Parts: sequence; C-alpha cells; structure tokens
Amino acid sequence: MESKAKLAGHAAHPILVVFPLGLLATSVIFDGVYLLNKNQKMVLVAYWMITAGLISGFAAAIPGWIDWLAIPAYTRVKRIGLFHGVGNVVVLLLFGASWLWRTGEPGYQPPALALISSGLAFMLTALTGWLGGELVDRLGVGIDDNANLNAPNLLSGHPAANPSTSHLPHQA
Repeated sequence: MESKAKLAGHAAHPILVVFPLGLLATSVIFDGVYLLNKNQKMVLVAYWMITAGLISGFAAAIPGWIDWLAIPAYTRVKRIGLFHGVGNVVVLLLFGASWLWRTGEPGYQPPALALISSGLAFMLTALTGWLGGELVDRLGVGIDDNANLNAPNLLSGHPAANPSTSHLPHQA
C-alpha cells in the first residue's frame, strides 16, 4: 500500500523522521560529552537539540498517523505500526520529560532524572526504529501497492514476497 501522506511524490513520514531521530540521539551524545568533561555548553546544546527533536518528532508523527489509519485492520502490518507509533509517542514523552526537568534549572543543567529519561528514550528508539524499518524496508508499507501486509517477521527467515506477486523478478 502506498503512503497517503506524500511530499513531492514520496512518503512524508520516512522523510521527516530523520530529523527527530538525529536531533534526539545527538542530544544524548552531548549529554555524554558533558558527563565526561563538565563543559556547560554541552548541556545547552543538548537542551536545544531536544527542543528541536520534539518539534520535528510531532511533525513526523502526523503523516505517520495518516498512513497508519489507512492500513487495513487485522493485518500484521497494522499491529507493527501500532507498536511503532505508540513506542515513538513514549519516546517523545520521555524526551519531553527530560526537557521539562532541564527547563527550570540554571543553564538547563540536567538532573539525574532528565539524563535517565533521555537514555531510556534513546534505547527505546532502537526498537521503534527497527519496527519502522520492518514496515518500510521489508514489508513495503508506504511504498508498494503490492506489499504483503501479513508477511512474516524478518527474523523468521521466510521471504516477505506477496504470494500473488512472487512470480515477479526480484529487484535489487
């Protein structure tokens, strides 16, 4: 099934998601650099990276939500999309909590809870990103009208080809 939310003919969600992923992940790296050398500028950069990551995360969620609503009910893809989306809402909530805990502090100094919240969100992003990859790269959701919406998991070792299109030559 092709994406219902497009930018210049391409699925919008995969285009937009790189911004919150990069910004939020980089905020964790700047927090780590701060913990190693106590450079206060790193805290300020991490704070504004989280700010931009949250804004871009909400922007990326809109076309993701539109596409998820278009997926037929009772398919494996609908369930994976639900876990992907809910997981990413939790990621944004955890980073949002980290942002709030920093906001009232002088120089946006992160208390331990802010660092823990960002770290947990960063780890959860690995799972939600993998699920997004499963949806697009393996199952063709948002890019292929012939996507097999009930294809088995990549880890099963079974092909994702739709039985009705398995006679078509594989494109590399």
